[in-house]
Amino acid sequence: MKYLIILLLGPMLLACGSTTTPPSQFMNQMFPKVRGQSLTKESVVIPDKYQGKPAVLLIGYTQDTQFDIDRWILGLLQADIAVQIIEIPTIAGMIPRMVQKYIDNGMRSGIPEKDWASVVTVYEDAPKIIAVLGNERPQSAHAVLLNDKGEIVWSSNLGYSATQVLELKQVVEKLSR
Repeated sequence: MKYLIILLLGPMLLACGSTTTPPSQFMNQMFPKVRGQSLTKESVVIPDKYQGKPAVLLIGYTQDTQFDIDRWILGLLQADIAVQIIEIPTIAGMIPRMVQKYIDNGMRSGIPEKDWASVVTVYEDAPKIIAVLGNERPQSAHAVLLNDKGEIVWSSNLGYSATQVLELKQVVEKLSR
C-alpha cells in the first residue's frame, strides 16, 4: 500500500519541481552523456548508443507529455524519416528514483513489448538533460535530432506539429547527403 501511495504522489511531486530555461546556445553541441535503462532492462548511455545514424530523442518530463510523444512518433513514421526514434522519459528527483521499478513497470504495461527497447528512462542523470535543454514546457515533448556523432542539430519543445515534422525531415535529408 505504501508503494501505491508513493507511486501516486510521485507525479504530483514532480509537478512541483522547478522550471529551468535552457542556455541560449545548445545547438551543434554534443548531447550530454547520460545513463538510462531501456524497458528491456538494458543499460544505455545516450548519445553513445545511437551514434552512427541520426536519432530523434523524444524527451518527456511528465506523464502528460505522453500524448505529444505519441503524436511525434506517428508523424515521424508517417513521414518515413530515416532516423532512430527513442522515447526518453526524463524523471528527476529522489522519490521517482526510489520507485523507478514501479514507474518502469507501469510503462511496460502500456507499451507493446516489441517497442520496449526504444524507450529509455533516465532518472539519476535527468538533471543533466534539463540543464542543457531546459524544461520550461513540460507538457510538450522536447524533440531533439542528433546527427550521427551525437550532436544536437535540431530541437523543438513547442509540441507536435506536421510543419515541424516536415522541417525535421529536411534537416535529416541534408545530413544524409
